[in-house]
Amino acid sequence: MRPNVNSEDVKNEYRYEHLSWPEISVAVEQQKVIVLPIGSIEQHGYHLPLDVDVRLASSVALEAGKRSPENVLVMPPINYGYCHHVMDFPGTITIEPSTFIRLLIDVTKSVAYHGFKNIILLNGHGSNYHLVDQAGRQTNLQTNAVCCTLSWWQLVAEYWNREVRESGPGGCAHACELETSVYLHLDAEGVRQDRIEGALPGFVTDIPGGDEWQWVDLTLGAGPASIIDWTSTYSETGSFGSPELATEEKGRLVFDHAVSRLIDLVSWLQSRPEDVRNDYRHSRPETMPPFGF
Repeated sequence: MRPNVNSEDVKNEYRYEHLSWPEISVAVEQQKVIVLPIGSIEQHGYHLPLDVDVRLASSVALEAGKRSPENVLVMPPINYGYCHHVMDFPGTITIEPSTFIRLLIDVTKSVAYHGFKNIILLNGHGSNYHLVDQAGRQTNLQTNAVCCTLSWWQLVAEYWNREVRESGPGGCAHACELETSVYLHLDAEGVRQDRIEGALPGFVTDIPGGDEWQWVDLTLGAGPASIIDWTSTYSETGSFGSPELATEEKGRLVFDHAVSRLIDLVSWLQSRPEDVRNDYRHSRPETMPPFGF
């Protein structure tokens, strides 16, 4: 028997781990959207701490929850990600791709089992992106929940490029103008501002044709050729882009925009019509494979 729960208390709480199990059941009834921030512990140049990716994704999610608690329930973040190519820089932690995907699916299947119908995987680390996407796809195929995946900078790309950024293509790639600006807004004391040093990666500046085929930028896209090698082969500092152009005001503007857009995404997801599956096979095998295929 479930004890009496104050539904207003649940409505106003946006942190998943702060609820009791009877309150989680009420949050399910209130049709809250689960937001799971995902990041990494990874080097970010001379000037930024190792927690950039998880801190930025988590901060956007938590502020969205704070502003819209009746719709958003933010889970504790996944702190570690796929960073194999960055291991030449001390402090970086990497998780094997299969382990990482399995972890995400285990989390999403758990919350779907408890009855949550909408899940957002909010990524903060570029090299996680395709793995997060795969976890989202499998969640949609293996549960009754709808799982949406994106990286937080996708919420702001158009606005950032049009209204805020000063750097050209490649200026926002890693420990760059964008990430440094947002970190300055969140924790200016955490940025070693006397050590800011960035540059375009060597595969753009040193390899003929690299600026055509292999350039990368978080919000402008990338060249058609993707060649992911050891980060130490193309960056001495670990920062590539234009962090010297970062300001706290830029960070405030883009952070606020990201939060507003995430709230908009939550509202859209809540109102999105349910997908209806159609099975067009003439016959079904007697033994069905696992996971509800």
